[in-house]
Amino acid sequence: MKKMQIFTVVFFASLSTALCINDGLLPNGNFERGPKASQMKGSKVTDPLAIPNWETAGFVEYIKSGQKQGDMALVVPEGASAVRLGDEASIKTKVKLTNGMFYSISFSAARTCAQEEKLNISVSPKEWGILPVQTVYSSNGWDSYSWGFLADSDLIQLTIHNPGSDKDPACGPLIDSVALKALPSPPRHKGNMLKNGNFESGPYIFPKTNWGALIPPNIEDAHSPLPGWIIESLKAVKYVDSDHFSVPEGKRAIELVAGRESVIVQIVRTVPGKTYDLSFLVGDAKNGCEGSMLVEAAAGKENVQVPYESKGNGGFKRGTLRFKAALPRTRVRFLSSFYHMKSDSTGALCGPVIDDVRLLSVRHVRK
Repeated sequence: MKKMQIFTVVFFASLSTALCINDGLLPNGNFERGPKASQMKGSKVTDPLAIPNWETAGFVEYIKSGQKQGDMALVVPEGASAVRLGDEASIKTKVKLTNGMFYSISFSAARTCAQEEKLNISVSPKEWGILPVQTVYSSNGWDSYSWGFLADSDLIQLTIHNPGSDKDPACGPLIDSVALKALPSPPRHKGNMLKNGNFESGPYIFPKTNWGALIPPNIEDAHSPLPGWIIESLKAVKYVDSDHFSVPEGKRAIELVAGRESVIVQIVRTVPGKTYDLSFLVGDAKNGCEGSMLVEAAAGKENVQVPYESKGNGGFKRGTLRFKAALPRTRVRFLSSFYHMKSDSTGALCGPVIDDVRLLSVRHVRK
């Protein structure tokens, strides 16, 4: 695994004190149950066990929605409370899981001070990652992030740690709504050589939020919260749902939110010399992302550019690419040629949506 990420998830303590979670919010994962007044000094948490179900270390603040930082009001994405992690501060909790099962973590975060804020995640000493939170992809300043791991124990300890980038120990990102989701390995369905080509298997999306879930950059297949796919780029891609976005097919899709810096890849077995057809849907998420979009799809040495004129109101079209395999393994790759921003004047990044990606040998293509 590439050790290039920023969140630390560590799991310990006795099984008797941990709850088994497969899908959904962790116990007090939204931090709505907070410290007693005697366990705080101002907004600073002074007792490491003051927040139910969590243990804190370092300068951790318990933040109420609307609380002021200078002239700025701090916004909490869900409910009334969140936590802020100062330099080198962390929060951790224990969760009982199924050994050998793959999981993804989802959480919401917002930058409040430094431009280069990051978070460090690790699950057991073997898996960890650092996630950048400086780029804002939503219109309200909050984003939800996801990170995947393989449980190598029945008990884990999840730690979210701010490694620090500001001289002010009180500065740091806000954290809210921490959840887990079990992700069984998706099968290859009849009629498609690709795994998870419809993107229905992916990280947990918080139902009361309207900004989807980011899948961070430089995530390899074995550790991707988007099973079957590699995030091969400098920026994240966004996982969106049909409850809050226009999705071409099914309930989930991928939005390429950072132009040529948002790239997804899948490596599939092919027969050299054989001809294949790659097909996919290109559209917009009905989220105010307007303009002339262009999705590039590549398979091996062949590629195609599929234009889509977006009015920001939803819609889609199908793109296709026929190619002859040159190797026993072929890289199927998607990216957005252009950068886009939402039309709401917030400067939030956005982009085209892709969905229903199918790969078949030509002799198996339906008429």
